[in-house]
Amino acid sequence: MVSTTSIARPASRTAYSDDFRKQLGGYGLTTAEILYRRPDRHWLLQSYVWQNYDLFPKFPALQDFLAFWQEKLEGPLVGVTVAHSRLIKPAELRAVDGVFRLH
Repeated sequence: MVSTTSIARPASRTAYSDDFRKQLGGYGLTTAEILYRRPDRHWLLQSYVWQNYDLFPKFPALQDFLAFWQEKLEGPLVGVTVAHSRLIKPAELRAVDGVFRLH
């Protein structure tokens, strides 16, 4: 008798990563550089880079992270710089004037 746990099953063709599904749903890669003051030395600024898939222009995931930061962490925020790029974009099509053949 053959055990079914030892037989490798092929991966499903419809198995997509959650990140790919988000991209198809309009999410893009968002990077935020967060400047904050050190809790032990308020005169010293430190930088933290946050990166995740998020929706432009309201950035709900970034807003949630910043709310968590202000509630739970001691370093007060000074500034946030955000960059966003949709990774899946409409295809760029160009009309072709003719077809050239080479032997």
